[in-house]
Amino acid sequence: MHSQTLLILGDSLSAGYQMAAQQSWPTLLPQVMAQQGKSIKIVNASISGDTTGNGLARLPDLLKLHQPQQVLITLGANDGLRGFAPDIIRSNLTEMINLIQQAGGQAMLMQVQAPPNYGKRYSQAFAQVFQQVSEEKQTPLLAFFLEPIILQPDLMMADGLHPKVEAQPIIAEFVAGQLKQYL
Repeated sequence: MHSQTLLILGDSLSAGYQMAAQQSWPTLLPQVMAQQGKSIKIVNASISGDTTGNGLARLPDLLKLHQPQQVLITLGANDGLRGFAPDIIRSNLTEMINLIQQAGGQAMLMQVQAPPNYGKRYSQAFAQVFQQVSEEKQTPLLAFFLEPIILQPDLMMADGLHPKVEAQPIIAEFVAGQLKQYL
């Protein structure tokens, strides 16, 4: 079976923050996908602290180097933490999708939620960016992978932002379920 390459472009939530890389959900994902009869190779290009701007800057080299069939963009949380203007985030995400499509790949976007510290209006505007870009670029929008675990304190680190090691297999299953139809 020919395996597809999926590039994951994310931040600490995908980089295995404060854990060994092999414990992170992107590393567990191929195994979960294999159980569903899908052969996939993962390139995890996630870096803790990255914003959509950082991802956009790094993307051309990553596309050239790995030539992925699919790219899952899981960026935006750090933009939200810093209160970046939704227009900047929208522009960066749109440009990333353009680059992926020009390289012959399929882009997929993860719906990221902003932390509540900037208030409800910002959180809503932030969330809408992902929906708008997904619609405009006809790009699949996957549900935020923290959804099944964020309200379970035993699965989240003390900072309330990062998932623990124990949460990684749950995230891998969740993401696999989302990805299945697109691979």
